[in-house]
Amino acid sequence: MAGFLLWLVLLVVCWPLALLALVLYPIVWLLLLPLRLLGITVNAVFAFLKALLMLPARVLSGRPV
Repeated sequence: MAGFLLWLVLLVVCWPLALLALVLYPIVWLLLLPLRLLGITVNAVFAFLKALLMLPARVLSGRPV
């Protein structure tokens, strides 16, 4: 909601810049999508490695998780 209000202020103050931002937003989102997917993948790999390294300690502790 705050982003929309800021865009409306930009539209009143400088409408060509606001329209340019409105047009470029989907293009920038599409360009950044592979980096987002890469970040999700790296996070999943690190979570898997952490679970794999902590597995012996969880098994030997003897209490349910």
